[in-house]
Amino acid sequence: MSGVKKRNSNSSADREEDKQVTERMLFSGSGGEKGDPGQGGAPGSGADGAEDGVVLKRTITLVNGVAIIVGTIIGSGIFVSPTGVVKEAGSVGLSLVVWTVCGVFSTVGALCYAELGTTITKSGGDYAYILEVYGSLPAFLKLWIELLIIRPSSQYIVAYVFATYILKPLFPVCTVPQDAVKLVACLCILLLTFVNCYSVKAATRVQDFFAAAKLLALALIIIIGFVKIGQGETESLLPENSFKGSKYEFGSIGLALYSGLFAYGGWNYLNFVTEEMIEPYKNLPRAIIISLPIVTIVYVLTNLAYFTTLSPDQMLNSQAVAVDFGNRHLGPMAWIIPVFVGLSCFGSVNGSLFTSSRLFFVGSREGHLPSLLSMIHPSLLTPLPSLIFTCLMTLLYAFSYDIYSVINFFSFFNWLCIALAIIGMMWLRYKKPELERPIKVNILLPVSFVLACLFLIIVSFWKTPEECAIGFGIIATGLPVYFIGVWWKNKPKWLLQATFSTTAFCQKVMEVVP
Repeated sequence: MSGVKKRNSNSSADREEDKQVTERMLFSGSGGEKGDPGQGGAPGSGADGAEDGVVLKRTITLVNGVAIIVGTIIGSGIFVSPTGVVKEAGSVGLSLVVWTVCGVFSTVGALCYAELGTTITKSGGDYAYILEVYGSLPAFLKLWIELLIIRPSSQYIVAYVFATYILKPLFPVCTVPQDAVKLVACLCILLLTFVNCYSVKAATRVQDFFAAAKLLALALIIIIGFVKIGQGETESLLPENSFKGSKYEFGSIGLALYSGLFAYGGWNYLNFVTEEMIEPYKNLPRAIIISLPIVTIVYVLTNLAYFTTLSPDQMLNSQAVAVDFGNRHLGPMAWIIPVFVGLSCFGSVNGSLFTSSRLFFVGSREGHLPSLLSMIHPSLLTPLPSLIFTCLMTLLYAFSYDIYSVINFFSFFNWLCIALAIIGMMWLRYKKPELERPIKVNILLPVSFVLACLFLIIVSFWKTPEECAIGFGIIATGLPVYFIGVWWKNKPKWLLQATFSTTAFCQKVMEVVP
């Protein structure tokens, strides 16, 4: 950090230096002059260090990586509403089969991403892989939807659930006021943004703690379930009864898988912070191999425990399955479950904020977002601007009253991007066999995974054609933004000067450097 120094803004020479630094920074992020995006040593990354800039350090250990995956996957869904699967599957037995299949499917996808993450050693996940294989425009559209809809809305929803459960003990016999819930949700987002801005180590410690807390809560539910099985009061789990009412129709199975895979969402989030991992060639695949089996086993056993107490109909009519389960078995200690639901949500918001900021950081570095977002605080060594941007985008959703319908427009888009990334992995094997691949999965795994993704996309278009059409319309709004912001190189001088001045001002306010 010898290149970082305090300057006297009253000096004309220093003002000229500021301008030159800002211009260099902006032009370097304009895209097309980056070199091969497949190389991991991009400026501003943590990969092996860069001599002429401040970089994000490699501080994420194997334990941190496991906590990011486990803590991001296990959010509020498994506690509050694990009902989507049983609604479409129709029976206890088929529901458990679907949960298991979804876990295996997610594990296969994560293993493919382990190969991608150790071949293209860049943070950014799907975005970085699509950029490498398909080019600038498809990658920008992926980034556009993540920025506009997927990341901020999902983060706000989980923060909202956290606030609801934290405040519920204060309103035991009535509905929690919506304004109070929104206020606490916003405070949660602001607090976690501050923690992430302050220190990467502090953010990963928060993630470690809350990942452990949610596993402890689920272990309690699982133990109670095994006690019930030991007592023999579980006729619905007997083989002759467990598959009664099963729905084997193509559409029902597809929607059941959709619901289950939504609960496993986040298995690819560690790939968004590859550049900050210690020994990513070893720890990325290890974290995946450890995390996904843990989540799969926990999910299947937790649903098994629910079924020892609640019938499928009771689960469908429950507003919070884990809370009803706790009320039946924990007596005066039933308050533990809502507290753990809140803790689980808090940890999930932290993990999502952490990885989302890195996605926008990489997008800025590639010239797809304002260059300010790829700057780093020189003493805290955190991507301060991208974290603040992520926070502000998330807080905007506090003004929305129908977030869930917005997310439903993009179920197909998520699986489309994942399928494209894994098709790109197979293409790289053919086109660039010389690339180093510390992990190389059997070709049957990516082929089967892509076919399964195509199945999910077809089901989505078949069952929800209107939502998919609206989703495509929203994606198309990224096209003019791309052509004006990225493709158009010869912008007017006044526009460039305004951009330079705004960026330099924000840079000084936040005390960040390229």
